[in-house]
Amino acid sequence: MSELTRAAAAFSRLIDIMATLRAPDGCPWDREQTIDTLKPFVLEETYEVLDAIDRHDHDALREELGDFLFEAVFLAQLESEAGHFSIADSVESIADKLVRRHPHVFARAAGEAPLDTAGQVRTRWEDIKAQERAGRRDEAAPKTLLSGIAPALPALLRAYHIGVRAASVGFDWSRPADVVEKIREEVEEIREVVDGTGDPARVEEEVGDLLFAIANLARKLGVEPETAMRKANQKFTNRFTAMEKRIADSGRLMNNMALEELESEWQHAKSAER
Repeated sequence: MSELTRAAAAFSRLIDIMATLRAPDGCPWDREQTIDTLKPFVLEETYEVLDAIDRHDHDALREELGDFLFEAVFLAQLESEAGHFSIADSVESIADKLVRRHPHVFARAAGEAPLDTAGQVRTRWEDIKAQERAGRRDEAAPKTLLSGIAPALPALLRAYHIGVRAASVGFDWSRPADVVEKIREEVEEIREVVDGTGDPARVEEEVGDLLFAIANLARKLGVEPETAMRKANQKFTNRFTAMEKRIADSGRLMNNMALEELESEWQHAKSAER
């Protein structure tokens, strides 16, 4: 059996299992779910996939991708029961989109110019997406360059994609160094507010501007900021936990220690990590 045949059979089995779970004599829990109640599970599985990728745990990734795929099949089953679309419609939609947005691969016979670099591909991809948006006609919800970016995305990731879209029409800093200068400006504006009125609303606004600029610096440097932030969180967690354990093993309490002592232990944790 070829891998393609095996994949098709496994996917078909998963769809059948999902339909059985939702059948009148199926699982009570699965039968009471809606597309809204599944949202937290979709989000949880997404982050578990990302965690497995961050750890390069291939066995975990295999399992998490299955869980992630199950959520897609579950949602499609609910939509199919409501008469909206089936999982086949979703698969056909992404297949058609991939062919449409890769004319340099699938439309060479039509005279499409070859693309030699990933940067050229990204630019062409955004051009095609812009053409698709311009071709849609929705009087109630007119499409703009940024309207297709999901508001539910994590804020840092959404800032990254907003920057990508704006850059696709030339609205961008020329060099990463220009963004660094913008970050310096934003830090100075925060300092002015803190040293001045300390107005909470203004502080929040300026901190938001700073984070937005940092997300764009990450983009200019080829770094996906959400991934970088997850790794930074984990690094801090590892070091802090090591510091906490070392202090506990010595019979001390962190609450009773001076900041200088905690900083010394933090530096020890960093050195031990290296």
